[in-house]
Amino acid sequence: MNHSQTYTVRWAELDPNGHMRHSAYADFAADQRVHWLASLGYTVQKFAELRIGPILFREETKFLKELHGGESIRVEGVVTAATPDGARWTILHTIYKADGRVAATVEVDGAWLDLDRRKLTTPPAELAQALAVGQE
Repeated sequence: MNHSQTYTVRWAELDPNGHMRHSAYADFAADQRVHWLASLGYTVQKFAELRIGPILFREETKFLKELHGGESIRVEGVVTAATPDGARWTILHTIYKADGRVAATVEVDGAWLDLDRRKLTTPPAELAQALAVGQE
């Protein structure tokens, strides 16, 4: 996966110091993942039909540059690791300022949850293929 999404930092994402609050970085990364999955046909509705959903085991953010209200940002996601069956994966999100400088990185480790059994599961073959490292 190498997918990017552009956003504008909104008032609601600011902290009392006037820059983007820490949790907003994770929110933008999550939204980018949802857009990427939807672009593959895996919408929220599709996941509900399949009775599976993504879960996270780890989320690590590195803050490098401040972001302010009204700034345009680009969030890029890249799968950096995945099991051959796509059951577990790592995605690195890079958040860029409008001038191309890296503002932050958000790295997540996740898997797929069978929503009925409440146990880890494997995704459909097409989704596993999309998670394969080096796939575009």
